[in-house]
Amino acid sequence: MIRTTLSELAERPKSGEHFLGDLLPGAYLTSGGLSFAKCGDRSHTNDGPDGRDYHVHRDREAFIILQGTGTMEINGAHYPVGAGDIVIVEPGEDHHLCSSEDDPIVTIWCHAGENRHHNQS
Repeated sequence: MIRTTLSELAERPKSGEHFLGDLLPGAYLTSGGLSFAKCGDRSHTNDGPDGRDYHVHRDREAFIILQGTGTMEINGAHYPVGAGDIVIVEPGEDHHLCSSEDDPIVTIWCHAGENRHHNQS
């Protein structure tokens, strides 16, 4: 896991075609979305093979915390996150974003790659 903030990101050297270029390898942002978690929600629960409770990728994934608080669960350990934090999940890390009961989390998540995204109609 790599952790930074939006304010620290402004001070980092720029590389690549997108604003996370030095943290998220790939020339282009290729997929992602905006997520509004419910109070106490835990992402990707039981969506592993055969309903097992793990969620991993072969590439890095970025989470940008826009609002609220919670924890990023990485391989069973919990790291506090809040508005302005950026978490980069490394390949093979089991990850779940856990929203606060009192201050639900809103995030942007994305992946990068060598080809531009293509909207599907």
